Amino acid sequence: MSKAKSAGPLTPAVFHILLALYRRERHGYDIMLQVKEDSRGQVKMGPGTLYGSLDRMIGAGLVVESNKQDPRRIYYKLTALGQAALRAESERLSSVAAMARRHLGAT
Repeated sequence: MSKAKSAGPLTPAVFHILLALYRRERHGYDIMLQVKEDSRGQVKMGPGTLYGSLDRMIGAGLVVESNKQDPRRIYYKLTALGQAALRAESERLSSVAAMARRHLGAT
């Protein structure tokens, strides 16, 4: 867990991918659809961003491949480190938002 916290802020793409994988394993296109839904259409992730991010996330130990249902598709799932990174980033973003609200409310 300390590795997840010491990694610093996550990119928006990595954060959204981790969030999309939090509840269940997904294949690439399903991840893209979930990111679009979670962000209410504000984040549209293309294949280059998605698969480049997934490759780096696998290398960092945040995600692993998992052929769950369909042998024609590669499914991805979070590791314990990926879950810890998602929690740490969520807490960091919450703290930043709280600080911004305090500053904006003080004016």
